[in-house]
Amino acid sequence: MARHILPIIGQPARALVNQHIEAGDLCAIVTATNSFVTGAIGREFGIAHLIGTVPTVNPENGRFSGSPTGTPSFREGKIERVEAWLESLGLWWGSFADSYFYSDSHNDLPLMTKVKTPVAVDPDEKLHAHASEMGWKIITLR
Repeated sequence: MARHILPIIGQPARALVNQHIEAGDLCAIVTATNSFVTGAIGREFGIAHLIGTVPTVNPENGRFSGSPTGTPSFREGKIERVEAWLESLGLWWGSFADSYFYSDSHNDLPLMTKVKTPVAVDPDEKLHAHASEMGWKIITLR
């Protein structure tokens, strides 16, 4: 974490997350990356909720098997996982006056279309084109 991740977390990203936390927003990291990788990043940012892909552990040797447990947090699976998380908190999409999702990947278009305020962050080419067409905000955190 200290050698590879912290050096690439810029001040603009920290400021954006802090803005949401200070506003009292319910924040979560929603990622296709395995949760054992992204948990430390969430803690670094002060984000208590993580919706990541959970790898299956082989009970015989305690090693990751390479397959996910349950629904992977990827594409449409992110919607399913977010809805289950919200339900566990007694909430649903309509519980919020506004909702944000920040992404750099076109793979996140399903979830971006569910929130009220989708934001493309240093987006890939496909997401940039879609965000431009839809009039979504496009920002850089570099």
